[in-house]
Amino acid sequence: MKEQSLQLDPLNSPFPIPWNWVMATQTDTVKPFTSNNIRYYRSPSLLSPDRQYAAYSRIQMQVSADFTQSRVSSVMFVENLKTGDLQTIVAESPFAENPFKSDPDPESGQIGTIAILIPIAWSETGDRILAREFESIFGTDIASDFAVIWDRRLNHIRTIAPAGIAYTNAVLLGWSQVHGDRVLFRTVNLGEEEWHQWAVDSSGQTLLALEDQPITFGQMVTNVWAGPQAHQ
Repeated sequence: MKEQSLQLDPLNSPFPIPWNWVMATQTDTVKPFTSNNIRYYRSPSLLSPDRQYAAYSRIQMQVSADFTQSRVSSVMFVENLKTGDLQTIVAESPFAENPFKSDPDPESGQIGTIAILIPIAWSETGDRILAREFESIFGTDIASDFAVIWDRRLNHIRTIAPAGIAYTNAVLLGWSQVHGDRVLFRTVNLGEEEWHQWAVDSSGQTLLALEDQPITFGQMVTNVWAGPQAHQ
């Protein structure tokens, strides 16, 4: 999608990704470009309603002189604030992979892709967390959201998106107020103006949700280490 000067998110999401950081990192990275031009960003933490868990993301950007060859990837963590135990959350979507497993490989087909996972809402009881997986390709109009849900009690991760309908761009809005086990998306086809709202369950079943409203739980906390990270 096209970036505008005041736009904080490529899809105008109510839960913006750190797009300004991505653009500034691409612009400000000092040349010459090498394979070590990797920068990091840690998101603010989203506290569960009982304040027992905190979710946050670490985003990694490998910067190339040709911005269409740069790559953004991410991983999300859920921390038990009592024990310090960490749960790693990775989406199962087209561009997602754990950026800390190995160095980016040009032959992997991931160069030029953007995959940013950020927490956006806990469930009311704190047993599930909802995250936004934004995916795009530098230099194109390809951009869409997936929903990633981690069930804390079952220790199960599921990635979902609207299914059985035609769209080019989907924006995750939050949990459904009408059906607490579903999430809301709005979708549009590129070149059209009319958006549609859908409720999607964990199996991908997609129902029109004209009167539904999104709801979120949890408290966002900006830590002193949030923001652009030190260069390595």
